[in-house]
Amino acid sequence: MDAMGRLAGGVAHDFNNLLGIIIGQSEILSAQVGHNDPARKRLAEIGKAAHSGAALTRQLLAFTRQQVLQPRVLDLNGIVTDADKMVGRLIGENISLITNLGADLGQVKADPNQLVQVILNLAVNSRDAMPGGGKLTIETENLEVDDTAVESGTRQRPGQYVALRVIDTGIGMDKETQSHIFEPFYSTKGMGTGLGLATVYGIVSQSDGQISVQSELGHGTIFEILFPRVLELAKLSETNAPTVPISRGSETILLIEDSSDLREVIREFLVTSGYNVLEAGNATDAEHVATRHPGPIHLILTDVVLPGVSGRLLAESLMITRPEAKVLFMSGYTDDAVMYHQVSQAALNFIQKPFTRSDLTARVRQVVDDARTPSSPVNC
Repeated sequence: MDAMGRLAGGVAHDFNNLLGIIIGQSEILSAQVGHNDPARKRLAEIGKAAHSGAALTRQLLAFTRQQVLQPRVLDLNGIVTDADKMVGRLIGENISLITNLGADLGQVKADPNQLVQVILNLAVNSRDAMPGGGKLTIETENLEVDDTAVESGTRQRPGQYVALRVIDTGIGMDKETQSHIFEPFYSTKGMGTGLGLATVYGIVSQSDGQISVQSELGHGTIFEILFPRVLELAKLSETNAPTVPISRGSETILLIEDSSDLREVIREFLVTSGYNVLEAGNATDAEHVATRHPGPIHLILTDVVLPGVSGRLLAESLMITRPEAKVLFMSGYTDDAVMYHQVSQAALNFIQKPFTRSDLTARVRQVVDDARTPSSPVNC
């Protein structure tokens, strides 16, 4: 698993940089053509395909538990609804899909992409258990777990939860199989990686949830996942959220990115949004640019991993002479790689590659304007 994770992480970094260039250039070209130009639709399709590639990369990383975590408060019903079409394509026409969504459902805090991965993996598992067809039900509800349920062994911890259940009418499992299903590489299918349910278990655990299975040979299977209920308000899902407007500014930004093609795209994003951009492709160039520039530098926008040095160490060095600057890190690497270079993706000063112009400018504006953002990356 560790070797696979390292391989996936390296692939993700390079692939995300390439996708960033494709997404960025398609956005730049789209802004240069008229609304009625036939090329505009083709450019939109290029961007759409690149975003699909980014989603595939996230799925690859989820299988190896190397995905960058971006938890937020969510409406679980919205996640299930968004995943419906993908589930329908996965299970085929001989399996009926039914969704029962609980009313007044509580909120949960998790990574939305990982939750979709959980649903898809469980749907695939159920599909394979129903080779002759059947019924797949996905349901949600609020659930209170009391001490009695914990003492009886039916639940793990008391509290207020939001339940997600995936129920099939398949062949079921015996007790021996159930005792191994969450083990990596364990499979009864004779094909595949055996990582599907292990991935589900890892994601649920990372989200502070609990998962259980009820099954009997010839009588189908029920997977139940309990996510702690949170009181914060849920944000709109990415698919239903309105388009983020381009945030503009006039501050000076020092951009440090070793990929010249990607650096060109990011520079274009920022310049066309009103910012003054200083560029560097490595640590030495960045030090020279910061030393020569006569005015203030309001933001250091740097890749996490640079040739010979981490972006964090470079930022710390630059801020000895530029204490006024805020720092925004960016990366196409996975969670382990980011943390190795001592940058927390949960902080406001991190943006995951690939990103759009609106994503970048919104994050830049947020970091520059937020008085609470530390001027030193030591507390990132």
